This record gives sequence, structure tokens and C-alpha cells, in this order.
Amino acid sequence: MKEKKEDKLTQLSMQLSVDVLKLVEELQTKKEKIIFNQIGRSATSVCANIAESKYAHSTADFIAKLEIALKEASETGKWLEMLEKAGYVSVERIKPLSKTCATIRILLIQSIKTLKSK
Repeated sequence: MKEKKEDKLTQLSMQLSVDVLKLVEELQTKKEKIIFNQIGRSATSVCANIAESKYAHSTADFIAKLEIALKEASETGKWLEMLEKAGYVSVERIKPLSKTCATIRILLIQSIKTLKSK
């Protein structure tokens, strides 16, 4: 069961990173660069930390990587919300990204709770 969650996390985090990078590329014509840089960094960090967790030195290190990924996923969700509220991106464009981000957070929380209970 744990393996399926991790595989799903890996797939979803890669999809989120790719989708956010594509979004940032689409928005390069806008003047606002701060949010675009930040969301690109946080979304790719989710994927990177999940990948790093697979080579953790210990259970504590594994949990720490997943917790960092969770923080970055939360930040990514907030940037997505800001982009929509600022009028840079439509609700329709943000909705699937936000859903993926929320699913990643749920899976990370479940995985972290399971690991901490052992």
C-alpha cells in the first residue's frame, strides 16, 4: 500500500511541476515575475523532495523530506490562489492545478502520519 502512495505521489508531483512550469511559460509576457518565480520554485521543490525521500538515510530523514514537500505543496497552493485572485489566470486554468496540489498534500499527510505512528 505504501508503495502505491509513493508512486502516485511521484507521478502527481512530477505532473504538478510540469504543469506549473508550462503555466509560468505562458505567463512570461506579464510584468509580474515575483509570483511566477516563486511558484516555479515551490512546485518543482515538491517533486524534488519526494524524489530525494526515496534515498533517505533513515526514517526520520524520510519523514523530513516528505514534510518539506508538504510545506512546498502548501506554498504552491497559496501561489495558485494568488495568481487567480490577482487576475493573472482564470479559475478554469487554476482549478486542475489546485486539485493536483491538494491531492498531493492529502497523500503526504497520510504518509507522514503512517510513518510517525510506526
